[in-house]
Amino acid sequence: MTEPSTPTQPTLPPTEDQATSHHMQRQLTLRDLVFAQLLSVVGSAWVGIAAGIGHAQTVVWIVAMTFFFAPMAVAVYFLNREMPLEGGLYTWARRAFGDTRGFLVAWNLWAYGLTVIATIFSQLPSEFAYMLGPRFAWVPDSKLAVLTVLLVITLALALAAFRGLALGKWIHNISGAAMVIAFGLLIVSPLWAMLHHVPIDYRPIEFHLPPRNLVTFALIGQILFASSGLEYVAIMAGETKSPSRNIGLSVLWSTPIILVMFIIGTASVLAFHGLHPNIPIDYVAPIPQTLALAFGQTGIGAYLSKFAILLLQLRILGAASLIFTGVTRLPMAAGWDHLIPDWFARLHPRYRTPTNSIFFGAGIIALFLVLARAGAHAKEAFATLNNASNNFYGLAYLAMFAIPIFGAIAIRKRIPLWARILCVSGFLSVLFSCTISAYPFLDVPNPIAFATKVVLTTLLVNVLGYAFYKLRNRPTPA
Repeated sequence: MTEPSTPTQPTLPPTEDQATSHHMQRQLTLRDLVFAQLLSVVGSAWVGIAAGIGHAQTVVWIVAMTFFFAPMAVAVYFLNREMPLEGGLYTWARRAFGDTRGFLVAWNLWAYGLTVIATIFSQLPSEFAYMLGPRFAWVPDSKLAVLTVLLVITLALALAAFRGLALGKWIHNISGAAMVIAFGLLIVSPLWAMLHHVPIDYRPIEFHLPPRNLVTFALIGQILFASSGLEYVAIMAGETKSPSRNIGLSVLWSTPIILVMFIIGTASVLAFHGLHPNIPIDYVAPIPQTLALAFGQTGIGAYLSKFAILLLQLRILGAASLIFTGVTRLPMAAGWDHLIPDWFARLHPRYRTPTNSIFFGAGIIALFLVLARAGAHAKEAFATLNNASNNFYGLAYLAMFAIPIFGAIAIRKRIPLWARILCVSGFLSVLFSCTISAYPFLDVPNPIAFATKVVLTTLLVNVLGYAFYKLRNRPTPA
């Protein structure tokens, strides 16, 4: 084990990055990055959450895109241009604010990634049941069968990550393409219904103000953060061809596709739930539910619905693989900087992947999956951790938007003033989202207790991370 390093002062990066010096393979092209951006940003659940606002969804999406997505895209573009280095946001924060804050950014991204993968996997049984029809509604409740399958999938995820991005990029590309096709079917489903004379009220673009109450604000806070994720692929900048150019271009190429998928996809969900007002929106699997309502359970429509749900299953697996790739690179990059034991940074001699980090992360995910299906107290613990996961991501985003505003002057002066002003908007949007996220948009027995648990869990995880960092990096006696 190497000795802890002396905390660095914020500086501009060196000309040669550590990924190059560790002989990591540059596998990702612009095409791979665009599919990765779509996987990272577009989650299938968000169109259901946005539909919960009703016909004000267009206005809310425009607000989210203006005050959060645009600042995020600008911040990612300029920060990656200045620091196209493995570790992405962790590396940016470390070079802007020093070791301690950089480590806490990595810690929060790592905690977010592990919990969100377990959550993504929890969607699989529900979507599988929608695909096979009402006779298989029992599947999500079969604890042993579901847990066994999910643990096998976790092992497969680790093995694919072990092989590296030579394999992983194809998983991400195929899954990204599958998601685009599934969203395409969702978007055209109202046209299918109208061709079959179904009396749906379909309004893809409309402008209504949302009701002003706490539930609406909680939903808006969720949707503000729905479009997050453009910075995630930058974690793999050291494994990207021409990262300073291609990551920025991937932001530009993916943005219009993301806008259409979110806004028009939500309109489709609203159209069919307006036709079936007694059926509540399934916030876990809104697209499979909508497609089942749209295409029915018989004939060619049923086959289209099942095909789309199968595509979404592929999307879930691909998104989990992409997030897991980032989760394994964060400890590796922190290990290179000697902020954590270099055990996490050891690379496989052939595939140049962080083997120890991969299987350690897979073990944590497996533990979360067991907790999610164990006794009531264990389930509650996992649910609370999952509810806090957006706050982990939000804290990392606060750091990202703060870099052009408060970071090292050597970095700030290379970012245009107009971009720094936009980052203020992004910072305030994330602050609002993190604050309001403590209030539940779903019915819970005690909202105050829910909010308290979310806040305390966020604090506890960060206190544990800070304590680990201080113990690891305490000064060595002379």
